[in-house]
Amino acid sequence: MTASHLLVPVPIPDRIAALIGSCIPAHILRAEFDAACAAREVRRFRGPRLGVEDQADREQALSELARANKVLAAHHPRLVVRPGSPW
Repeated sequence: MTASHLLVPVPIPDRIAALIGSCIPAHILRAEFDAACAAREVRRFRGPRLGVEDQADREQALSELARANKVLAAHHPRLVVRPGSPW
């Protein structure tokens, strides 16, 4: 029996990643990419004292994340990306 925290991540070869990607619809791949970028942007704007422009940028990133997650959740609920997730 293996514990999930003991598993070592193994890199996926490019050809295998391309094969996996070819099985997923293009709009889902695009939404996954958009969600990962938006989550990264949301993490950038952390802190108690954000300026007005930073708050607006954070809200924009959150709306983009929500939009992409809506597409991902419609395809499969476990594809949803969260701002604190390793994605």
